[in-house]
Amino acid sequence: MSKVVAVTGASSGIGEAAALRLAADGHHVVLGARREDRLTSVAEKIRAAGGSADVRRLDVTDRHDTAAFVDAAVNAHGRIDVVVNNAGVMPLSPLSALLVDDWDRMIDVNVRGLLHGIAAALPHFQRQGSGHFVTVASIAAHAVSPTAAVYSATKHAAWAISEGLRQEADPSIRVTTISPGVVESELAETITDPATQARIATYRANTIPAGAIADAIAYAIAQPADVDVNEIVIRPARQR
Repeated sequence: MSKVVAVTGASSGIGEAAALRLAADGHHVVLGARREDRLTSVAEKIRAAGGSADVRRLDVTDRHDTAAFVDAAVNAHGRIDVVVNNAGVMPLSPLSALLVDDWDRMIDVNVRGLLHGIAAALPHFQRQGSGHFVTVASIAAHAVSPTAAVYSATKHAAWAISEGLRQEADPSIRVTTISPGVVESELAETITDPATQARIATYRANTIPAGAIADAIAYAIAQPADVDVNEIVIRPARQR
């Protein structure tokens, strides 16, 4: 069954891969991110392959912008079936570096952005009597490592928020949390601390493609309405 799927952070990495995979599965995808030119490029790939996609510039840290993103999808298509809350940043650094602006950015995007996505879509899901939230968290939600204290905190918050939503929501609304390990993406490019950049380059020696996470998202979405895939942890076989 074709669904209307909104994907945040869809301009690259996991978001782009998820949009391409879901469109290939026959779903209509609504792409949101700050880099509208990149969104347009992703949408062109989807249409060239015979899929369908809408593009809307989106800043998930802006509650009203996120609401408008979801509302536009509903107005255009009459409903919204899935929201993939994928937008995230990862400017790792030791706490002693005192990169407070980076801490704030992670909280704004990784936590507030998720909450804004939930607040925007939940009323529509409740009105429809169906819906599916997919949260892209991280293996960092389950394990803290040096330089990742704040990032891990935001991803644990994402996990906790999604688990709380799953427990509170009517069974007609499904909630899935995907926790990726080291994935090929631009996340590491947001690191501003030089020492951490060097360390992470070694840590990221073994990665899996973003398409592996897209496959997991597609699997969760494809399950029958009475099957709720609560959580998937997926990482490189060599990551320990």
